[in-house]
Amino acid sequence: MFEVVIGLEVHTQLNTKTKIFCSCPTSFGDEPNTNVCPVCLALPGALPVLNIEAVKKAIAFGTAINATVHKKSIFNRKNYFYPDLPKGYQISQFEIPIVEGGEIVIDFEDGSKKTIGVTRAHLEEDAGKNTHQGSVSHVDLNRAGTPLLEIVSEPDMRSADEAIRYLKKLHAIVRYLDISDANMQEGSFRCDVNISIRPKGDKKLYTRAEIKNLNSFRFIQKAIEYEIERQSSAWEDGIYEQEVVQETRLFDTAKGITKSMRSKEDSAEYRYFPDPDLLPVIIPDDMMEECKKIPELPDAKKIRLIKEFGLKEYDAAVITNTVEMARFFEDMIERGANAKLSTVWLSVELPGRFHDGMTLLTSPVNSEKLASLVKRIQDSTISGKAAKDVLDYLMKNDVNVDEAIDKLGLKQVSDDGAIQEIIDKIIAANSDKVEEYKNGKDKLFGFFVGQVMKASRGKANPAKVNELLKKQLG
Repeated sequence: MFEVVIGLEVHTQLNTKTKIFCSCPTSFGDEPNTNVCPVCLALPGALPVLNIEAVKKAIAFGTAINATVHKKSIFNRKNYFYPDLPKGYQISQFEIPIVEGGEIVIDFEDGSKKTIGVTRAHLEEDAGKNTHQGSVSHVDLNRAGTPLLEIVSEPDMRSADEAIRYLKKLHAIVRYLDISDANMQEGSFRCDVNISIRPKGDKKLYTRAEIKNLNSFRFIQKAIEYEIERQSSAWEDGIYEQEVVQETRLFDTAKGITKSMRSKEDSAEYRYFPDPDLLPVIIPDDMMEECKKIPELPDAKKIRLIKEFGLKEYDAAVITNTVEMARFFEDMIERGANAKLSTVWLSVELPGRFHDGMTLLTSPVNSEKLASLVKRIQDSTISGKAAKDVLDYLMKNDVNVDEAIDKLGLKQVSDDGAIQEIIDKIIAANSDKVEEYKNGKDKLFGFFVGQVMKASRGKANPAKVNELLKKQLG
């Protein structure tokens, strides 16, 4: 009955060493109000100076999404008053953002794709952080002045699923470009969701609600789903105009509901005007060209891995989903590990042993060790089954792969003579079954393989066992 209309505003903290308009560090987690100076405290007479590294990172992002990067852009003052904004205004970009237009392509499991338009991406400064303890509130201004790239999408998404796919692709692009750590838990990649509904087939845009400051894919999905239900129910109950108003809402993660925070201002209410303390940003041609030399992005890397190593599209998508996994995989390949085996052990076996928030970055088994393990399967030193036991051991013990194999006694027997000796004993002990096999009971071949593997305590090379048995049995 209803169609959902979703647009997203993503605030990405840029990983510069210093703030956007002063030389204070952007370190996360320092003592409150220690990374501050007259500029980010807005003391009288303190003047902002633009951090050129923030501009360079914005150019790289604009290039990545095929946007227009304006040679000239302007900083504005956006006036609003909160305890975490010392100046009483935020320095942002309005009329001429540094990045305009562009697109992000999202992928679906059935292989289909959808293009989501990007309206703009502009530079601005972050505000501080308020914390509330009972009736007392505190403000930490360490974050005030941290450079942000606000990325605004077109209202092209039609479901929570599409919104999450867009955000994950955007998150991957930002990480591949290395312009932000995009750590959602620390607030360096957070999202405002603008959402409205309309009868299917209607092209009109109805009243939108904005859900503010979401920093978890799971919570973003839940917030969207709740808001769709809230607005749909209001429409069906005939109270849409009373219940759905232009406002900013917050998502209560404990109750799984959105709550009204304040009425939503229109742009005119922010009284934008060019910041008189900052000159227009003019990007020189040589700087523009240099910043447009960006690394290989996830979509291009996925296509290359499919062509170069014959990976399935799904596997290539999993490997390129995060820059950490892509780098891990490519390091394994450089060390001589087989690509298809590496895919399985990197995307399935290793993560399956993670616990307590462990990630590829904190895993005790690094790319060097996992590559060595895969190579030991390749050269038949151990079987794939034994390799799982070795990986279990490596997760708990700081040793190299060969030491683990020796410690566990899992080295595979590939010597023809040793395996032949076992086969001779098995055949001698099962002369009746040998006769049945030779008379056409082919399924008994598996019995002989199983007996040899059992006698070797699983150490015999299965390929050698099969080869020698076929030769012996005829």
